[in-house]
Amino acid sequence: MSTISTIGIIGKRADARAAETLLAVAQHLLDKARAGSIKAVLAPVENAPALPGLAVQFVPMPELAARCQLAIVVGGDGTLLSAGRALAPHGVPILGVNRGRLGFMVDIRPEDMRETLDGLLRGEILIEERLLLETQVLRADTTRLPLLFAVNDVVVRNQASIRMLDFETWMDQEFISQHRADGIVISTPTGSTAYALSGGGPVLHPSLSAIALVPICPHTLSDRPIVVPADRRIRVVLRGDTGGAAVTCDGQVNETLRPGDAVEIARSPHVLKLVHPRTYSYFQLLRDKLHWGRGPAGAEKP
Repeated sequence: MSTISTIGIIGKRADARAAETLLAVAQHLLDKARAGSIKAVLAPVENAPALPGLAVQFVPMPELAARCQLAIVVGGDGTLLSAGRALAPHGVPILGVNRGRLGFMVDIRPEDMRETLDGLLRGEILIEERLLLETQVLRADTTRLPLLFAVNDVVVRNQASIRMLDFETWMDQEFISQHRADGIVISTPTGSTAYALSGGGPVLHPSLSAIALVPICPHTLSDRPIVVPADRRIRVVLRGDTGGAAVTCDGQVNETLRPGDAVEIARSPHVLKLVHPRTYSYFQLLRDKLHWGRGPAGAEKP
């Protein structure tokens, strides 16, 4: 990683716990800036009310993404997902400080924040590259909508009712199957521990170049999840009455779908760069978050 001169800080100003930690992160970095370790601390203009009286430069997110060499995200996985879609095309690595609930990607505890930041500035870090998806809706009249990015998953489903959707799946020019289901999750390895896992999909190690296709409550019980190479283009084509169907990226960005529309999903040329301390272990994370090999919380050991 090149020398860090400018760091961006991102968090949820409406969340009191996140705002408190964001303030502590900003103060620690400004102390480092006064000592000459870094030059500038940037924050999106939306965070201005959460950082009163500090010499933080408030800029629009596109400017932050273009100027900083590192971003620190304070909050939950949702906050990091939103920041990741904006920062990944600029190649900005992200360090996540957990002020959310589960925290698969924001894996630094607030009490370890200062020690981790100091180690980071000394170069004692790991940078892990995660697969990113890009999605485009192709209307039935051949109109192409703007590209959308997804860190976790692309989900096609009926949002307005419990009625099932009829849709086809394709890999490049090869037909996969016809489906009747509530929808389908197209997941990256990062997203394999999110919605896709709840739908019965497999856990994919982040280093894999693969995508999981996970039907949501399929009408045919033999319609099971499959894993395909990430360098192949996936297409989901809506058939029949779509009702309130929509495509959603990371559960945060939505586009309404119509009969005959197609959703094309491909691996993005960009990657999400996550920063971890050198002690980071993916399997330790799974044991902690999914309680592998453990009994119920609070249960006494025999």
